[in-house]
Amino acid sequence: MPQVLEVDICVIGAGSGGLSVAAAAAQLGVSVALIEKGKMGGDCLNYGCVPSKAMIAAAKQAKLMSSGEKFGITAEETSVDFKKVHDHIHGVIAAIAPTDSVERFTGLGVKVIEAEGSFKDAQTVVAGDYEITARRFVISTGSSAGIPPISGLQDVPYHTNETIFDNKRKPTHLIIIGGGPIGMELAQAHRRLGAEVTVLEMFAPLAKDDPELTVIVLDQIVRDGVKIHSGVTVKQVAKKGRGIRVTIEAADDVIKIDGSHLLVAAGRKPNVTGLNLEAAGIKYSPRGIEVNKKLKTSNRKIYAIGDVTGSLQFTHVANYHAGIVIRSAIFRLPAKVNTDIIPWVTYTDPELAHVGLDEVPARKRYGKIKILRWPYAENDRATAEGKTDGMVKVITTKNGKIVGASIVGQSAGELLQPWVLAITKGLKIGAMTSIIVPYPTLSEINKRVSYGFYTDSLSNPWLKKLIRFLARFG
Repeated sequence: MPQVLEVDICVIGAGSGGLSVAAAAAQLGVSVALIEKGKMGGDCLNYGCVPSKAMIAAAKQAKLMSSGEKFGITAEETSVDFKKVHDHIHGVIAAIAPTDSVERFTGLGVKVIEAEGSFKDAQTVVAGDYEITARRFVISTGSSAGIPPISGLQDVPYHTNETIFDNKRKPTHLIIIGGGPIGMELAQAHRRLGAEVTVLEMFAPLAKDDPELTVIVLDQIVRDGVKIHSGVTVKQVAKKGRGIRVTIEAADDVIKIDGSHLLVAAGRKPNVTGLNLEAAGIKYSPRGIEVNKKLKTSNRKIYAIGDVTGSLQFTHVANYHAGIVIRSAIFRLPAKVNTDIIPWVTYTDPELAHVGLDEVPARKRYGKIKILRWPYAENDRATAEGKTDGMVKVITTKNGKIVGASIVGQSAGELLQPWVLAITKGLKIGAMTSIIVPYPTLSEINKRVSYGFYTDSLSNPWLKKLIRFLARFG
């Protein structure tokens, strides 16, 4: 006989978004049940953001140690102990894990249930030995690697992001199917750690970002030694000795590529299996659970947040969604999702960061726009550090309202933050020209690009007449 548990909020999924909802609600004195069938912290902590950035940090260090010539430093031959890289990655996970642990959330007053959750009806979830009823439910089960229907794939060993970080031996030749952010980040990292790497992409690598900026990233990745095949179709995967052979089709050519390891990074799928959403009257599709701008499902007592909704698949988006749910479910405020203010960063080297609108949607919405650009090569700090590959690109309306910004280059993710604030608060470009920026810093790029908005005004004859008139007064 299941134990009946009545709470104010029941959260299904202890990933980034679910943990944020549970922690905030519990600290506000609301009774909370948190259901998780896998590891606390979800994909981000265990298989995604944290381990990938730990590997990228190791790869960046390897690159630095072998590229000091331009600074007058003789580079020594770098030796990579892949087992120790593995240990570093998992040490980082272990260091962060207590923040997301069962013990911490139990200490906050959350009832943590380590079991699979499934809807019994529109207002009841069964999980382990419990039958939970709640005033509001929040589904935050995330997403997992999508596995494309490639002939022979199920007959060979392959990695996804859930297993790639368990490798203790360096792949001799890693073949990656998928040239999105995950694929390109891990391609560059593995190459810098000594593996041969080939990326296979059906369309264009990093296609969701501005091609004017992605070309700078891709050029560096190719210079690092990664082989990229874009516009290709993967026709077959098969065993080849102790490794694998991937057959691709490019235009009228068929190419066979042999490798030691295979990583599938071809998109994500929402984790809805086993939830029995039909019993709760929740509409969903292969893209995810359908929600409105308030993140409510077709069952208005149930919210869905993060990857499971098919929205932008980033940890910070799940956290953003969590804040909206807290405001709506607890404070009854009319909070809604605004995708225009959501930034993202691809953690390649150089980094690629974006917030707001690109050129095409900006023109469609506002008509006439201004595009401002400024290169890293014109920044003194970038020159001093030998990091001149990059640029900032800003889009404004004709009257100067900032509606989009993209940056490629050193620390692009950090440099993006003023533009996130500007777009969130509806600021005009003049706000960026008025700030005082320390010299020499990379952040001067943001101020310098802003002056470009006024370039046309400098040639205005009326402005010159005004200056001559004012000069008469001494």
